[in-house]
Amino acid sequence: MDNSEKKNNAILVVDDEEGIRTQLKWALASEYRVLLAADEEQAIQVLENENPNLVILDIALATRTHNADGLQLLQKILAFNPKTKVVMITGNEKRALALQSIELGAYDFYQKPINMEELKITLKRALYIQKLELENEALFLRLQEKQKFADIIGSCPKMLEVFSIIKRISSTDATALIYGESGTGKELVARAIHFQSPRNKKPFVTINCGAIPENLLESELFGHEKGSFTGAHIQRKGKLEVANGGTVFLDEIGELSPALQVKILRFLQEKEIERVGGRTPIQLDVRVIAATNRDLNNEIETGRFRSDLYYRLSVITINLPPLRERGDDVILLANSFLHKFAREYGKSNYRFDVESLKLMQQYHWPGNVRELENKVKRAVIMAEGNIITPEDLGLSISEGTAKKSLRELVTELEKKTIAEALQRNKGNISQTARELKITRTTLYDLLKKYNIKPKKMLFRERTYV
Repeated sequence: MDNSEKKNNAILVVDDEEGIRTQLKWALASEYRVLLAADEEQAIQVLENENPNLVILDIALATRTHNADGLQLLQKILAFNPKTKVVMITGNEKRALALQSIELGAYDFYQKPINMEELKITLKRALYIQKLELENEALFLRLQEKQKFADIIGSCPKMLEVFSIIKRISSTDATALIYGESGTGKELVARAIHFQSPRNKKPFVTINCGAIPENLLESELFGHEKGSFTGAHIQRKGKLEVANGGTVFLDEIGELSPALQVKILRFLQEKEIERVGGRTPIQLDVRVIAATNRDLNNEIETGRFRSDLYYRLSVITINLPPLRERGDDVILLANSFLHKFAREYGKSNYRFDVESLKLMQQYHWPGNVRELENKVKRAVIMAEGNIITPEDLGLSISEGTAKKSLRELVTELEKKTIAEALQRNKGNISQTARELKITRTTLYDLLKKYNIKPKKMLFRERTYV
């Protein structure tokens, strides 16, 4: 490893025993830039200032008052940067905690005394895996930009499916219906479809069906002739006519009145309109993409939405996931917005602290991506330094957790209680069931429900690159 590689590859050693820190620094200094921390506070400071590639972390830290201090720090490290590879160091008596660390996201673990050569091989493999992950992410982002997904950021499976649908339907003229909560980016998806299509040189026209009074919406959509109603002093083209040759995006289509639903249906069938007050049909070539945050099937059952219009619109359906279901996309988006607003306001070297990242992942995000963007913008404006804190974002621990439903909280507690009981009973099903005062059959059902594997091997099979 040459000096430039060594400089770029930083490793943080977190252990409250000075002898261990000295041993690891001496053994690894020729291959890595070694950073040291004796406790969680020092580790977080180094983490925020240096953002190391690798971390060697002792499971038991500092005060020794809790058997899993290192596990708490592990979660904070991965919240700060999910791609950091963490190798846990443990004693013989803490194998169960070592297994738990793997479940929480640690790359690997080693028992003391450390076999330095074996540890070096594992660190090299971890660095190689991290490099592949970063290269794949960079490639994905380049593909997004090339495919004009630059404004839509995401790498979770649900968003990858959205990107795939956009790519497949863009070259067609099929109508599409986009489902998603407010703030999930429905208009961005519609724009991506348009700008990848052969219509991309023609207009992309947006109209929010829920934001315009019903008595004006017909004229807004179809246009009007001079004198057709009070105030119609001139002839005016509607949005559908303006979009001729291009795409019209009908946002909040579920808000349309029954009368306008009939007119939109006729347009989709005949590809022609008549202006308000006019008698001459106007032929149009317009692709229609609609969006809604309502359940249109339910609207059909209650008689508020026409089933024939629904079937015309939903040739292709796209379901946008809410931000709370997109995992690490929250951090990807937050960093993207951070860089965007830092440039906009002439600031640089901004980053989120560990607590901010943790809270952003816990928060329910009822306003979805739009809410996240606004909170990051607020933070850039309000921050006194270049480290974004929860206070800058306007988030708190209670706000991050209060949005969970009672069912979600009960589920989390039940899962945690079962896992801890299994750990205490070393995976013994009968003993665990007795402790929890439930039958073995019930316990097996719960293990299956929560995908808990009590007989999972304590040591993973290691393969080396």
